[in-house]
Parts: sequence; structure tokens; C-alpha cells
Amino acid sequence: MKCYKFAVIPGDGTGPEVVNEGLKVLAAVAQKNGFKYETTHFDFGGERFMRTGEVLPKTAVEDLKKFDSIFLGAIGHPDVKPGILEKGILLKLRFDLDQYINLRPVQLFDERFCPLKDKKPSDIDFVVVRENSEGLYKGLGEFQNKGTPEEVAIQVSHNTRKGVERCIRYAFEYARNYGKKKQLTLCGKTNVLTFAFDLWERTFYEVAKEYPDIKTDYAHVDATTMWFVKNPEWFDVIVTDNMFGDIITDLGAMIQGGMGLAAGGNINPNGVSMFEPIGGSAPKYTGKNVINPLAAVCAMAMMLREVGEEGAASQVETSVKTVVTTKLKSVAAGKMGYSTAEVGDLVVKHL
Repeated sequence: MKCYKFAVIPGDGTGPEVVNEGLKVLAAVAQKNGFKYETTHFDFGGERFMRTGEVLPKTAVEDLKKFDSIFLGAIGHPDVKPGILEKGILLKLRFDLDQYINLRPVQLFDERFCPLKDKKPSDIDFVVVRENSEGLYKGLGEFQNKGTPEEVAIQVSHNTRKGVERCIRYAFEYARNYGKKKQLTLCGKTNVLTFAFDLWERTFYEVAKEYPDIKTDYAHVDATTMWFVKNPEWFDVIVTDNMFGDIITDLGAMIQGGMGLAAGGNINPNGVSMFEPIGGSAPKYTGKNVINPLAAVCAMAMMLREVGEEGAASQVETSVKTVVTTKLKSVAAGKMGYSTAEVGDLVVKHL
């Protein structure tokens, strides 16, 4: 029998609370499906940084490479300057573990929680494939004449053919295997970003020739945000660069009902991937047992699918949908009608 090794980084704020519920559901679904797993906890985050002055130990990346996958709660501490933990933990792990895909399903479970008028679950069900290791997030650039009236700040969007192509190829494969319409949309800005998105567009249509079964189209990023609101039913799978992907997926989270349901994966298809709720550490709710854990539970389901436990992943997602549609008064923290732990119990009950 296969025994998976999962690294667990509960992190900051409400991260440990939602991770606990994800692990509760993992234990139940593992028993139900007859697979074994081991978890190892790592205390990376704000508390450790304030205690030791160390963001990540030098051995962290090599240690994490020994696992099948990583389950992350949240990174971000109110007493630590913004950027230190996010760059030092999240971006470092994504880059050093070469998690070059950020995968963000956008799925509405219940129209009661959708801010868009007259949109139903069948209208909001698409996936964003975001390039996760290049672009503006590479951190390339410089200041010139800093602190003077002539100051210039240069931030470089660094895109390689290799990086762009492997992301686009992943998106085509995803559309082929999971797309409901077998349709892939390139989201970019070809009319202004004429270097970066010339590369993206050329690569997109060259790779498309290998996937004649997949319909392709293109949308500028500004138009994409408009269509997310007006006609989200147009989309199936979207592929885009790091910055645009970061922006449009937060809008995606809102139209699917809010951050409490938004899960994401940082994926290396040939290495170690990391799965997390995308809502952040939400420090104002820490310890109150009111945060919605379903994004973390859905992230755990994504982790199971990535390691090959497709059936278990589907069972978790179906249970989450049942809980959202039949039990919850709201998906917002403190308004669900249940505590954080009770929502986890409901998911287990409905597996």
C-alpha cells in the first residue's frame, strides 16, 4: 500500500486553524479510500522569524524535496514588515522548488453567495493556469537616482521561451484532461506589452498546433476582468503570466463566493507541489474559531488529486459542495452558522 509523505506548514494567523480542518478531512478520506500517509510539521512563519531572526533555515528547501507534497496554511504576520515572509518563504519555495504553475479553480457552489446578478453555478466554473516562476515576480530591476526628483524605478518582466512554453503546454494538457468545453484562452496585453506578450502569443499558437482538439482564443487582461463579471460562462481554462494571473484570480475568488472557498496549487509536475487557501492569514480572526476552512479543505483535495488520489479528491470536493449548499448561511468568517471546527466536521460527515 502506498504511503504518502506530506509536509505541513500551518504558518501564521488563522493558518493553523484551517490546516487542522484540512487534516481532519484528510484522515477521514484516507480511511475511507484505504491509503496511508505521514505528516511532518514545519514551523515556518512569523512567530519563528521573530524568535530566531531566520525566515527559512538553510536546509528547508532540501528537506521539503523529500516529500510527496506540501500543505500550507498561510503566511503573513501583523508584527513582521510586509514582504519579508512573503518573499522569504512563499516566493523562495515557489522558485527553489520550481513550482512553475499556479493553478486556481474558480467554481461557484451556490448562487446565494455570488455577487453577480442571475449567475448560477453552471456559469462560473473555470480554471486559471498562472505562470508562477517568471515575469515581474522574478525581482529584476533597479533604482536610478533614488531619493532625488529624477528618481527612476525599473521593474523587469522576465519571460523565457522555456518558461512560457512549459506553462502553456501544461494549460493545454489541463484543458484536454479536465476542460468542460476543451477551450483555452490566452490572457495578455499584446497591444502594449509588445515584447513579453509577443513571446506568449507566438508560443501559444505554435503549441496549439499540437492540440487540434482544443479550441483557442485570446483576451486582453482588462477585457478578461470585464468578462469575468459580465459573462464568466465564456471561460473554461485560462492561461496567463504571473502578474495578470495574480490579479484575475482574486476577482475569480470573489465571483465564486469569496476567499473562504478559494484554493490554489503551486505545482511542479515533476517535483514537489504546494497547496494552500489563497485568502491569507486573516490575523483579526486568529483563535476565534470563526474562519471558513473550506478553502484549505479544497486545497487538500487538490493535493490528493496531484498525488494520484483522484477518487478521494472528488469525494472531498463533493462533500464541500454539499455543505455549502445545504448547511451554511454564509461563506464569510463568523457568519457561517457554524464554527471553523464544526464546518470541518460537516465535511467529514458528508464524505
